[in-house]
Amino acid sequence: MSTTVTTVNVNGLRAAAKKGFLTWLEETEADVVCLQEVRAEPDQLTVELRDPAGWHAFHAPSSAKGRAGVSLYTREEPSAVRVGFGATEFAAAGRYLEVDLPGTGPGLTVGSLYLPSGEVGTERQAEKERFMKDFAVHLGALRDHAAETGTHALVCGDWNIAHQEADLKNWRGNRKSAGFLPEERAWLTELFGPTGWTDVVRRLHPDVEGPYSWWSMRGQAFDNNTGWRIDLQVATEALAAAATTAVVERAASYDQRWSDHAPVTVTYDI
Repeated sequence: MSTTVTTVNVNGLRAAAKKGFLTWLEETEADVVCLQEVRAEPDQLTVELRDPAGWHAFHAPSSAKGRAGVSLYTREEPSAVRVGFGATEFAAAGRYLEVDLPGTGPGLTVGSLYLPSGEVGTERQAEKERFMKDFAVHLGALRDHAAETGTHALVCGDWNIAHQEADLKNWRGNRKSAGFLPEERAWLTELFGPTGWTDVVRRLHPDVEGPYSWWSMRGQAFDNNTGWRIDLQVATEALAAAATTAVVERAASYDQRWSDHAPVTVTYDI
């Protein structure tokens, strides 16, 4: 069977809904949709967003009003839903939500991740570093559990780190910027090497610039395709090997965008 998973930072779900997100949701063939930067409590969402027809919907808002927040829509009813990843500091941060999908074959765990963006020289960067350290522990446990049980694991979302020079257009000008710092990139290198996870889009598109998934709303970044590839689907080895297609659903024009990010959609033959 094939399973299609989409991840997208909606840059405010209520705002995205006014610009075309609901039409996209009605038309998507995805089986799982991971959302980040929802920026709303469930009771602030319309029923079409909080509990859309044909989906099982789960939300993890942030305790900081109007910030962060992640959601998951699944066609199949999960056997388990978990908010957070065991780190007390980030338990109510609205940055991670995870479900188990039993399926008809090996089970699949899917997480929706919104990793902090950080800012060099500030507490925000220190927070990001603490998050990365704690989340690496969870990723190790998730990988080990998948190996022990013969299941698959997939963490989708806005990782807020461009791993390689090919992952952002203006890499030379961002070598000292949060999101492309040497230590952040090294963290991903460790993750995609000895730690045993795979960047699925890069695996399927190894020799291209991008494909970018985020462009600033300012200036001509979108029109000039001056973007970053920071929206990732990161899978355990067997699941990554089962990926058949990976597409960034880039809007046809600037005025058709409903977020500053584009959906990243991958189909897995599992």
